[in-house]
Amino acid sequence: MKLSQQTVQFNSNLLKKYDRPVPRYTSYPTATEFKTNFGDLDYRAGIAIGNYKRSPISLYCHIPFCQTGCYFCGCNTIITQSKNAAEKYLIYLEKEIQQTASLIDSRRPITQLHWGGGTPNYLNLHQIERLWNIINRHFAITADAEVSIEINPRYVDKNYLFFLKNLGFNRISFGIQDFNPQVQAAINRVQPEASLFAVMDWIREAGFESVNVDLIYGLPFQSLRTFTDTIQKTIKLDPDRIAVFNFAYVPWLKPIQKKISEQALPQPSEKLDILQMTIEELTGNGYIFIGMDHFSKPNDELAIAQQEGELHRNFQGYTTQPESDLFAFGVTSISMLHDVYVQNTKRLREYYQAIDAGILPIAKGVSLNRDDILRRAIIMELMCQFQLSIADVEDKYHIAFDTDFEEYFAPELSALQPLVEDGLIKTFSNGIEVTPAGRLLVRNIASVFDAHSKKKVMRAFSKAI
Repeated sequence: MKLSQQTVQFNSNLLKKYDRPVPRYTSYPTATEFKTNFGDLDYRAGIAIGNYKRSPISLYCHIPFCQTGCYFCGCNTIITQSKNAAEKYLIYLEKEIQQTASLIDSRRPITQLHWGGGTPNYLNLHQIERLWNIINRHFAITADAEVSIEINPRYVDKNYLFFLKNLGFNRISFGIQDFNPQVQAAINRVQPEASLFAVMDWIREAGFESVNVDLIYGLPFQSLRTFTDTIQKTIKLDPDRIAVFNFAYVPWLKPIQKKISEQALPQPSEKLDILQMTIEELTGNGYIFIGMDHFSKPNDELAIAQQEGELHRNFQGYTTQPESDLFAFGVTSISMLHDVYVQNTKRLREYYQAIDAGILPIAKGVSLNRDDILRRAIIMELMCQFQLSIADVEDKYHIAFDTDFEEYFAPELSALQPLVEDGLIKTFSNGIEVTPAGRLLVRNIASVFDAHSKKKVMRAFSKAI
């Protein structure tokens, strides 16, 4: 089902009303449902199902190391200057890749590869090439695969970027967060404007097909004036994709954020002003609002996939890949198969011990039942396409259960009525459509179909805006 052409509409009253903690839905069920008593037999069974279907595969490698800690960071990282740590890690990463690859049908196509972190360019060129060869030794990556890497622009030069491109990476992402020197100092992420523009020039010269940059609003000492300057400079950089994340201040979950003074954070009203300005500036300069916090140029694969009704979502965010199995390697990484999700252990020592014992380094996971798979499809359609065809859901997922969509989801359809009255969605006999005013609150809309988070303490999730 193709997406109708419409833009996002900013409504401050609705945003204030619905600004409460809700999941980001990079998966459903969310990671809060993962159980520690989860064994690897279900994971192996899930792999076998994918082998039978010969489902396409996405690969993810997690490099946890960073030279310095950014105070806003919510990722799973290890702060160290020692390159020896990476050497040992690569030895065990290869063993894990080999363990998992032995369970996967080699005829399944690898259509996507992503390296994230941490800081993947923490690795030197020799280590980068070594990991690249490890992956290619165990998997056959298709010629047209999306091959992407995240970098910290403070630790690359022209030679490094050309090396990545010549090796086979065709997409790249780097974090700006904010151009303002005071904000950068407050978050321990000082990177001069000139260096950021130089990095972008080198990326373009190297010939990467797509460039994404990350910004964050809600950081200490930000104001509407300063972030307007950041947005204008970002537009001048001319990236293909822009992610503008809302800073989730959760020092009780991420202790490094305690280094940020809560008093220095912008007030909620100013954050709304910043968000409105950001949307207006980016869409007014040719970027398409993809969803939540993502924008892209109209000719980018994300925008095209959304228009064609083929946009998807996984733990890496929005993706153009069809319903592929995601296999993730390294500490804390999360694999997503059709009916099972697993997360690796978070501690290096436990990761190494599991691999030495010849077992998969799984810390926890969850198996999806039929209801989970059905609700996941609905939530992801709303999150990605901003609309839902009831007939398509009934046909594809065979809502037999001796009932139909309307009866099966009677409580949810009733719960949607206040959202209809507030103008966030429109409901029809054959489907649901998110309105321009509802697009910024699509997480709230999707959460109506979430059978798990209603039972959770919302402190585990970030606010919608």
